[in-house]
Amino acid sequence: MTETKIGKIERVPLREVWKKEARDFTPWLENNIDILNEVLDITLSNPEREKDAGKFTVDLVAEDKEGNPVVIENQLAKSDHEHLGKLMTYLTSLEAKSAIWIVSNPRPEHISAIAKLNESDLGSFYLLKIEAIRIDDSKPAPLITLIVGPSEEGREAGKTKKQFSERHSIRKRFWTHLLEYEKTKTKLHANISPSPWNWIGTSAGLLSGLELSYEVRRYSLDVELYIDKGKDKDEENLAFFERLEKAKEKIETAFGGKLVPFPKS
Repeated sequence: MTETKIGKIERVPLREVWKKEARDFTPWLENNIDILNEVLDITLSNPEREKDAGKFTVDLVAEDKEGNPVVIENQLAKSDHEHLGKLMTYLTSLEAKSAIWIVSNPRPEHISAIAKLNESDLGSFYLLKIEAIRIDDSKPAPLITLIVGPSEEGREAGKTKKQFSERHSIRKRFWTHLLEYEKTKTKLHANISPSPWNWIGTSAGLLSGLELSYEVRRYSLDVELYIDKGKDKDEENLAFFERLEKAKEKIETAFGGKLVPFPKS
């Protein structure tokens, strides 16, 4: 049986392949832009080097298949905040739809940042890792790996988070107005701050174990008296509820409407 011969992959320091990022790597990538098409879900063409973006200069600007500009920032080093800032600046300055950041060592916090940006409506962001390898005594070859890019799941997550954020903002405004109005009627919630949650509550101020709370839902709202005398106090809770139930008509007259027991969860 003939033994299959398999070569051994060896990683080559990037600076042995491209000594200078601007002088060597960026021109090489301009002439070999197709290598990015092998790892991305977009097709790039017509790359231009050192394109102006206001007072700044972009490493490379290419076009996607619809003709939209795509900015490419190269960094043959560990990712840093400065280059992330450049990427954002170039994207907005050129009104690009996509941005590609090529680094030799992506930091975890920058991976998270790019993933977060892909949840927004700013554009599509790609973080790529560049390495150089050889097999046995072969010439060095580039190895480009997609670390993080846009996805439908990410966009949907972004939409969901935005909806939650808007919902929380609306709730907080609602509680702010309600609590201001309530101060003209009672001081029970005077020390309660508006929150983003769908309920607020405070001690009823009469007996221990009683809480008055408001709860709002999509199509309904409740004003509740919550009875909880503490652990192992079920009989005491029930006795107090029965006292309230006996006075139901008086309480409803004072309240101005029908009251119902809250369903037990």
